[in-house]
Amino acid sequence: MKQNGYEAIAYPETYTDEDKLHSILTSMRKNDPVTWLEPDNYSPFWAITKHSDISDIELKNDFFINHPRTTLMDITAENYIKEFTGGSHLLVRTLVHMDNPDHKIYRSMTQSWFSPPNLIKLKSEIEILAKGYVDKMLESGSECDFVKDISSLYPLRVIMTILGVPPEDEGLMLKLTQQLFGSADDDMKRSEEETLDSNVIADFFNYFTTLTEERRKNPTDDVASVIASANYNGEPIGHLEAMSYYTIIATAGHDTTSSSTAGGILALIENPSEFKKLKENPSLMPLAIDETIRWVTPVKNFFRTATEDCTIGEKKIKKDESIMLVYPSGNRDEEVFEDPFKFKVDRNPNRHLAFGFGAHLCLGKHLAKMEMEILYNELFKRIEKIELNGEPSWVKASFVSGLKSLPIKYKIK
Repeated sequence: MKQNGYEAIAYPETYTDEDKLHSILTSMRKNDPVTWLEPDNYSPFWAITKHSDISDIELKNDFFINHPRTTLMDITAENYIKEFTGGSHLLVRTLVHMDNPDHKIYRSMTQSWFSPPNLIKLKSEIEILAKGYVDKMLESGSECDFVKDISSLYPLRVIMTILGVPPEDEGLMLKLTQQLFGSADDDMKRSEEETLDSNVIADFFNYFTTLTEERRKNPTDDVASVIASANYNGEPIGHLEAMSYYTIIATAGHDTTSSSTAGGILALIENPSEFKKLKENPSLMPLAIDETIRWVTPVKNFFRTATEDCTIGEKKIKKDESIMLVYPSGNRDEEVFEDPFKFKVDRNPNRHLAFGFGAHLCLGKHLAKMEMEILYNELFKRIEKIELNGEPSWVKASFVSGLKSLPIKYKIK
């Protein structure tokens, strides 16, 4: 069944064309904000596009649960997982996949690490990392690919430092992350030869199994040691849960920040008056960071499942039906944001949903914002001008995605 082309929001290629994506979402908000979709080769679902509906569903996390469908994948991928696991819907079981009471308990295991008081202790180390990447960028000349040279590497180094992965293994972590989130993208997906040997999740699990054994023998002051020694009801947490915990931190912990950081640079290039405003008033930086994250919205959707029959936006939702929360749409909702398609570094208030809402609010929210602010402060005080040096391109992915390439040139002060 086709519905005015709205089923295109399920397809990875749609997310390589932001104008097309937002044209579809704007039409959905206006004409059919709670839409039943049956895209080819996908299990059907309701798409929720209004900010108020998304927020309401997020807050009712006992009524709209994460299990069993948490993310958008095609039927081929769903069947592969069931075959690989012997019937389970999941290859991993992260915080994203959990409902209470497990979600609350597992979240608390590392929450203090990502809280503002602990991040203050890490600030000077992150500032050193940011300066190093900006030094390298400016010393290499007056042009670069900001994604490949800066935004994909700096957040990676930050989260791997916190997690406890050594620098020599960062290349592997980046490659596996890109293969996981960019599995539909020709530049990122796993090669046929690699797929014959194993899958991405298996490679992550093998790596972190070794790391766990090491941390249990020789614990250190990092998140890997916290996970390796974590207990649930007096017993060590399960292997699936431990490996999944590592994997979500090692992937979402940098990829989403990378996308937001690069997307912010592009937005500032495309809105030079806003860049000028920010450079002349650096105190606007916290607001600019939130606006950047709203603008990019690197996590495109999550799914919930209704536990009972209910009504959303005058549509009757049946028990066990899937619900897609469409975050880029909520973050352009005309009823919530004044001039939602204008990038404003001083937007305030900014009730964006890019970190989620309610109980599942992103664990790394404060870290991501701090990383971006530190890097931007370091970069903008040292460059006078920045502009495009070629065509940007986006990752072909419908779940977590952003810029794949951002060629820029700049004038150093």
